Amino acid sequence: MTLPTQTGTLYLIPVPLAAGPVDASLPPHTLDITRRLNTFVVEHSKTARAWLKAMGHPGPMQAVTMLELSEHTPAKELPNLLAPLLAGEDLGLMSEAGCPGVADPGSALVALAHQKGVEVIPLVGPSSLLLALMGSGLNGQQFAFNGYLPVAAEERGKAIKHLEQLAQKGQTQLFIETPYRGAALFKALLETLTPGTRLTLAIELTGPGQMLKTFTVSAWKKQPPPDLDKRPAVFLIGV
Repeated sequence: MTLPTQTGTLYLIPVPLAAGPVDASLPPHTLDITRRLNTFVVEHSKTARAWLKAMGHPGPMQAVTMLELSEHTPAKELPNLLAPLLAGEDLGLMSEAGCPGVADPGSALVALAHQKGVEVIPLVGPSSLLLALMGSGLNGQQFAFNGYLPVAAEERGKAIKHLEQLAQKGQTQLFIETPYRGAALFKALLETLTPGTRLTLAIELTGPGQMLKTFTVSAWKKQPPPDLDKRPAVFLIGV
């Protein structure tokens, strides 16, 4: 059997952050490439198919190949996910929301693609982290994303204090939490941070109920707490 002389291209396909017209979040070029692909690596097939339909993918969904990659996928299975690319087929990598490879298990597949000499092309689309930073008014010249903070109260408090120390040196600190623990994290932030530290909440960005506000901790304490119940949010602290 003759092997292909050229590998396929791995396209990194952003997904809208909230329900609504996809062309409000994704440019025509991203939609055009997505519509011509027939094989995708996704976190969950059900939600990926729903987004592909919303993006106007022309093929019947039962004919589209969905390969799942989650945080629980063993590293030994990654070569199987990369196989279509090595066989010369283009492949789309989709996140559940926002940009693949950022706070997303797809980064492992991207790393392997680079190792195998596969061309990787990130497509334009929304990033909740960058949108939150853009709208925060905090330092956009120096910043760091810290993923999820510890769940245990004592360890979480230590992490918050450490991030505040970094923020006081001028580096904006970004982090996230699962939607059902957002309110608890916000409460811990108000209890732990010093009064003058600025805290940004970016909730359901690009959605109809989005909220993006920056106040000092002391100012946050003087107003009703925001509704964080089961709502995706990005938290930022700075000076």
